[in-house]
Amino acid sequence: MTTSPDTLQMDDLDRQLMALLRVNSRQPVTTLGRALGLSRASVYARIERLERTQVIGGYTIRLGQAYERRLVRAHVMIKISSRHATAIEARLSKLVELTALHAISGEYDLIALLEAESLAQLDALIDAIAGLEGVERTTSSIVLSTRLRR
Repeated sequence: MTTSPDTLQMDDLDRQLMALLRVNSRQPVTTLGRALGLSRASVYARIERLERTQVIGGYTIRLGQAYERRLVRAHVMIKISSRHATAIEARLSKLVELTALHAISGEYDLIALLEAESLAQLDALIDAIAGLEGVERTTSSIVLSTRLRR
């Protein structure tokens, strides 16, 4: 019987391990073990179980601070015509500058998180989104600074 993420019982050590992996997923297992007070074998077993049960779905990169500081970010609220929803989502998913797309409740239907290398590029992206067939209205908020990111 396979355990799913919905039924997996995680303990404090699992949560601490995941927090350490979020900071740096390339840390040596011996370093993780020292931080958690566990043997290498125990850490390997926990990571394997978290991967097998799809609590950990993969590993990714974190941008360097110098590059990340250059980026201009915006949250773009998008109101769409429901009959165009699938096409709009497909078009948005092709934007490499799109880092997340959320369906939301309220006046707007979607919120897109964008990252661009300049205000001009960000402006062009927002205009392109507003020009998609079926987009009724957008409202954008430029991120001035990030106080906390996990």
